[in-house]
Amino acid sequence: MSDRTVHRTPKPLLDRIREPADLRRLPRSELPRLAEELRRETIEVVSVTGGHLGAGLGVVELTIALHYVFDTPRDRLVWDVGHQAYPHKILTGRRHLMHTLRQEGGLSGFTRRSESVYDPFGAGHSSTSISAGLGMAEAARHLGVERRVVCVIGDGAMSAGMAYEAMNNAGAMRTRLVVVLNDNDMSIAPAVGAMSAYLSRVVSSGTFRSLRDAAKQFTRRLPRALREAAERAEEYARGLVTGGTLFEELGFYYIGPIDGHDLDHLLPVLENVRDYPGDKPVLVHVVTRKGKGYPPAESSADKYHGVVRFDVATGRQFKAAARAPSWTSVFASALIEEARRDSRIVAITAAMPSGTGLDRFREAFPDRCYDVGIAEQHAVTFAAGLAAEGMKPFCAIYSTFLQRAYDQIVHDVVLQRLPVRFALDRAGFVGADGATHQGLYDIAYLGTLPGMVLMAPADEAELVHMVATAAAWDEGPIAFRYPRGEALGVPRPERGRPLEIGRGRILREGTRVAILSYGSRLRDVLAAADVLAGDGIATTVADARFAKPLDRALILRLAREHEVLVTVEEGAIGGFAAQVQQLLFEAGVFDRGRLRFRSLLVPDRIFEHASPEAQLRAAGLDAEGIRRRILALVDPDAAAAHMQTPETAVRR
Repeated sequence: MSDRTVHRTPKPLLDRIREPADLRRLPRSELPRLAEELRRETIEVVSVTGGHLGAGLGVVELTIALHYVFDTPRDRLVWDVGHQAYPHKILTGRRHLMHTLRQEGGLSGFTRRSESVYDPFGAGHSSTSISAGLGMAEAARHLGVERRVVCVIGDGAMSAGMAYEAMNNAGAMRTRLVVVLNDNDMSIAPAVGAMSAYLSRVVSSGTFRSLRDAAKQFTRRLPRALREAAERAEEYARGLVTGGTLFEELGFYYIGPIDGHDLDHLLPVLENVRDYPGDKPVLVHVVTRKGKGYPPAESSADKYHGVVRFDVATGRQFKAAARAPSWTSVFASALIEEARRDSRIVAITAAMPSGTGLDRFREAFPDRCYDVGIAEQHAVTFAAGLAAEGMKPFCAIYSTFLQRAYDQIVHDVVLQRLPVRFALDRAGFVGADGATHQGLYDIAYLGTLPGMVLMAPADEAELVHMVATAAAWDEGPIAFRYPRGEALGVPRPERGRPLEIGRGRILREGTRVAILSYGSRLRDVLAAADVLAGDGIATTVADARFAKPLDRALILRLAREHEVLVTVEEGAIGGFAAQVQQLLFEAGVFDRGRLRFRSLLVPDRIFEHASPEAQLRAAGLDAEGIRRRILALVDPDAAAAHMQTPETAVRR
């Protein structure tokens, strides 16, 4: 947990609030000043802890208004994704813990059920709020509980099909549900102003609803042609005034757009929505400004979406000097180099161009880069369509986000043996983003699929070769995974060379123990082998390179020539080790009963936010953990003696 303290400026109003009930006791006239204090508090906290800043600054007034109008936690407030919920955490009894945000043992950077009763649903991936909120609203109806459910979803999250699936379902069920669309980037409606605010207030009022219902009753008595014309005219009028025709068609009562930073506009509209007696869901379209109230964030291209520690006065972020390029930048450079030589290469990202390095690819090849929004399912099938017509699509998606498109991988890519190339960024532990973003499952969930080629580089030079391998492979789907953060600093070739599919390599020869590493753990495996040599244990180290297909000859040789075979991977149960074990079973290696086989992988539990180093240490996948496990297997007495003395420093 961080030992840094937050330097807080005086905030007399915020100091009086321990929970939203305290907020609701304030007079309305005090709320704008409270918003100023809450915005300063958010800036001061994130300047120390790092995290998501811009989104939270944009919803300060909205957060206050929602807690002021609705009776939380009895009324459910569901934040989509959760990175906009820092002000919400401050107002809901967690202000004194905000200095632990995203630190080991501290507060999560997202909403989390186990953290507070004010977080009714946890989220780290986007576009889940309306589905969850609809379930909560229906549960309240079944249980006979009087409560309102409010979902806050950003305009970016509305690009995901799941949000529309949920809205379609809610509209058809006519469930009482409030959806607040936080439009903070590109407004989907006319500019916000006094007239818009006035119309929204009128449209949400009981008088307007009564008049509208009366008009509908009247039109039902008209001849069919006139009735249909009147209904079309009303629909077009509301669409022209508010831009809400789409949401009305989905069965929602649309209100907006309104200024999300003007409490005089927000409060009466939300009160009207709270008291809405109708039997259909309501959508309130609120326009906000990401990074609002902090000039460095407002002027930044990404509105300070995610930041490390920074100086509040200047906005300058304290980024450590990079010792090596990031894995992401190495991938981007290698892909650009391949694309210069092959005009059929195209790149696809799902709303993460900078996170995946494809912003650089887009600069080089603007017509060959596609950002499809938060729509991983579409991204994969779109790539399949490109591949079906002879293009070479590279789908660059975080390991944790590719999980959202599993059916498309199976049905649209694998079953048709289409050569879609999957570049899985953030594979392995991801540090402060925590459990929702850990890239630990891709080896297992892709390894079950017939014909899928799986690769993992041990260093950036190998990554360059694997990009070239993927570009050259046209026999079916192929994927390669690489971690977050800095690479190792090894020299890189100007251009990669395609590797022989399913062929590993031996880096050092020993006699008793063989360690077969898959991916970026190889550096720590070699460090552990150095120390094991000092313990008198001669160790062979091999780099598998491929999890599918395996290097059968290499693995059987290691099993034949060593007493102990250990696999190492930064992935969950069911991954690389399972592939190796299956090969050994089928080859009858265990029938002879001589080989001792063990797998070092991520233990079968959820790993919360901490530094990547701490996560690896807790999983026993750092150099010392690898050495300790092997020593316990080969020489239990020496391992027991070692555990009673201070830990030996591992040479790196």
